[in-house]
Amino acid sequence: MAPGPLAQVLRQIPKVEDKNLLTADIPFADAGVYRISPNCALVQSIDFFTPIVNDPNIYGRIAAANALSDIYAMGGRPITALNLIGFPKCLGQEILVAVLTGGAEKVHEAGAVIVGGHTVDDDEPKYGLSVTGLVDPARLITTAGARPGDRLLLTKPLGTGILATALKGGVLTEADMREAIDGMMTLNRVASETMQTIGVHACTDITGFGLLGHALELARASRVGIVLQGEQLPVYPQVFEMAAIGLIPEGGYNNRSHYLSGVFNRDDLKATVLDILTDPQTSGGLLISVAADKEEALTQALGTGGCRAWSIGRVTADHPEKIRIE
Repeated sequence: MAPGPLAQVLRQIPKVEDKNLLTADIPFADAGVYRISPNCALVQSIDFFTPIVNDPNIYGRIAAANALSDIYAMGGRPITALNLIGFPKCLGQEILVAVLTGGAEKVHEAGAVIVGGHTVDDDEPKYGLSVTGLVDPARLITTAGARPGDRLLLTKPLGTGILATALKGGVLTEADMREAIDGMMTLNRVASETMQTIGVHACTDITGFGLLGHALELARASRVGIVLQGEQLPVYPQVFEMAAIGLIPEGGYNNRSHYLSGVFNRDDLKATVLDILTDPQTSGGLLISVAADKEEALTQALGTGGCRAWSIGRVTADHPEKIRIE
């Protein structure tokens, strides 16, 4: 659902009053967090979507990695997952088996267990998971802790929405976007565990609202300004070429319409930078706000764990709750 209509709906929903709902007062939290004891809380999230690739096993893997990401963004450890499936009667059962097998493989890699699920007949395939994890409330990482002077690290390149649009249009094949597919199938587990070891101030994962939307939510939750280095944003191969011929997903235009007003110097943006900033991501990386004196240690530790990281900006006290693109 586009961010504008979604925000209008959510504003009309009554707020829940429960002292154990730790995310009740955390703006733009990536998952719900409910305390069950002084040292333990549940972290819960849900995500599902239509196929982004043609291979059903890979689709299942990507959907599972995407659903697990919100738990990792908050410093949680996934423990259980429930499958959510919409499936057309006209497709063979072997396709559904492949989807579910791919999802199960990723959940197993995360150290979690699939405990069941729910299926419905649908005109178009849909798959995802409801995931539950655990976290120590004292170690919870949220969108609300970024501090002026922090550096911003991103752990996966951008452009999956543009590439998926090119794939659906027959302009690219899955072989052409192999690096992006591998990235989408990669769990954010190493990134999450590493940032907890080093110590960071805030985090969010980059998904459907694009880098711009999620970075702006982090800025608003933390009441800080953010500067992004537009010309240095990492992208997967062929993203710029596909954007240049107009293969921009509908979600990118929705994100542009809703979030662009939060960019301080929006009138100066190049079209290519705007396309990347607003591209809706599937199973994107973590955007981590870390103290400047820990940036090098975090980058090195991530690399040691096999996780790349790009320094893409900084947190400032200027223009609170706004973004500036350099």
